Amino acid sequence: MLAQQRQTMILEVVRENGAARVADLVAQFGVSDMTIRRDLDVLARRGWLDKVHGGATMPLAGSTDEPGFAEKSLRELAEKQGIAHTAAALVRPGQAVGLSAGTTTWTLAQALLDVAGLTVVTNSPPVAEVFHTAGRSDQTVVLTGGVRTPSDALVGPVAVGSLASINLDTVFLGTHGMEVRSGFSAPNFLEADTNRALIRAARRLVVVADHTKWGVVGIATVAPLEQADVLVSDPQLSREARTRLAEHVGEVLLADEVDGRDSAS
Repeated sequence: MLAQQRQTMILEVVRENGAARVADLVAQFGVSDMTIRRDLDVLARRGWLDKVHGGATMPLAGSTDEPGFAEKSLRELAEKQGIAHTAAALVRPGQAVGLSAGTTTWTLAQALLDVAGLTVVTNSPPVAEVFHTAGRSDQTVVLTGGVRTPSDALVGPVAVGSLASINLDTVFLGTHGMEVRSGFSAPNFLEADTNRALIRAARRLVVVADHTKWGVVGIATVAPLEQADVLVSDPQLSREARTRLAEHVGEVLLADEVDGRDSAS
């Protein structure tokens, strides 16, 4: 196993459990204590975990923390694929949809490649690249301008202005966090402004968010929970979260991670 592959798997272990002991990682990966410690050093230097005596923990996240696109793309892969499958079923051929920036919407973009006659408006270069690479002549992609954030979103006045005269059937919004008081939030003021412009352009708002987003609060509220017509999450969303969200969101859908079948909360 390559060091990079092992480090990715170590990071997933720490994220899943909140912490990991060196001794347990040595046993799991069948390498030396020194090798694991070097891996933890690499991940700690990148800011992806905190080294502690005998192991590692997840770093505490602040309201302005904004992980990069590459880092976020490694998280909750199965959950995002299930969410994307379920969300894609809400789109009909010939519709105009908006996709905000983020790795969940990027995964959704791949699930939308088979939808005929689709027009996609996005402030995400990676999302636009998915459709551009596919090269379907019946799909149109509109990429806003703007200033790029660490999470590969184009934001700011140029992005907001380009959305002012656009009308969409549905916007699919990724979110940094969701919570009853703060609603759907972002770690960046300009990204929050741009996401609000996307929402204003659409007749329907669908939020796509895995279970780890519940209880997370970014510095800027994008929209109250009540503004979402549909929330698509995964089966690991807690019962308490499902109950609270169902009190505010129009409809909550839970996506099966294995075969894409849906289960309503």
